[in-house]
Amino acid sequence: MKNKLLTTGLCSIVLAGGTSVAAQEARVTWEGSVEVGVDSTLRADDPTAEVTDAYISAEAAFEAAITDRITAFGGLTLESVTDAGDDRAFEDMGLYISELGLRFGFGDTFVSVGKISPVFAVAWDEAPGFYGTSLAEDYELSEMIGVSIDTPVGTGGGTLSVAIFYADDTALSNSIGHKRGRNTTAAGGVGNTGELNNVALQYSHEFGATTAWIGARHLSAGLGDTSDETGIVAGASREFANGFNMIGEVAHFDGVGGTAGDATYATLGGAYALDDWTFSASATVVDAPDTTDSMIAVGVDRTITENIEVNFGLARFDVGGEKSTSLGLAAVVSF
Repeated sequence: MKNKLLTTGLCSIVLAGGTSVAAQEARVTWEGSVEVGVDSTLRADDPTAEVTDAYISAEAAFEAAITDRITAFGGLTLESVTDAGDDRAFEDMGLYISELGLRFGFGDTFVSVGKISPVFAVAWDEAPGFYGTSLAEDYELSEMIGVSIDTPVGTGGGTLSVAIFYADDTALSNSIGHKRGRNTTAAGGVGNTGELNNVALQYSHEFGATTAWIGARHLSAGLGDTSDETGIVAGASREFANGFNMIGEVAHFDGVGGTAGDATYATLGGAYALDDWTFSASATVVDAPDTTDSMIAVGVDRTITENIEVNFGLARFDVGGEKSTSLGLAAVVSF
């Protein structure tokens, strides 16, 4: 109950802060992107999985300075909120709030309160190519209610991020348009506890053109789970002067997904930029209970203008013993 009251009070504060921002004409920054594309499974061991999904998705994020030390932040996402079970085109579209809260600055240390995306791992976001993040995104942390702290460590380029949280079970977990349904603790799942008993921490350090990170997380068992989940991650990325970039990451989870099993993810990706073209390759192997899953993908991206690019990808998946080949093509406009 205390967490529910905290969340309700926070939302009221944010709305009030928004009014204050409008009244004082405070500084506001925002960014966003729109993606239109096609993701098609061309061939699969299971013929019912041969699905073509024509989609559109959009994201927008803002920050508004209320005072010199307090900033309101938020994010909106528009996308198909269900997985495609058959061929579809621009269907099941829902709009939802991905982030919303207040950020307090204390020098170079920032404390964020509200609906947040705790920091854990990197490959789920930065593995290159159209399909590069496809399996690594299994362990992304997003849409959580809680508190996070980001602070520099020493003077050599290190940053420590710590968060305590639980899966959003407020009205913000639903969507407008096609309803994805409000989350409740009755749905179960690790981290979906309604209590601030989940934690993630990560330390990252920049060494010139190289960035390395190491992190850990603990997600408490939800309703119906047999185990808590404890995960660790380590990785590095490097930008070379000749236009070649690399990323590698390994993540291991005990009690993965609240089960009695363990899983290890290993991702390796590389990209080479040549004028307006970027050529990439990525691979992920997942050693999971009773199966070894894998994905290998290649991609080609073309920059059309400063704000427009076209992405192409081809991937081979082996998940749960079922093999499939997918092709994707998208145009992305950023603003």
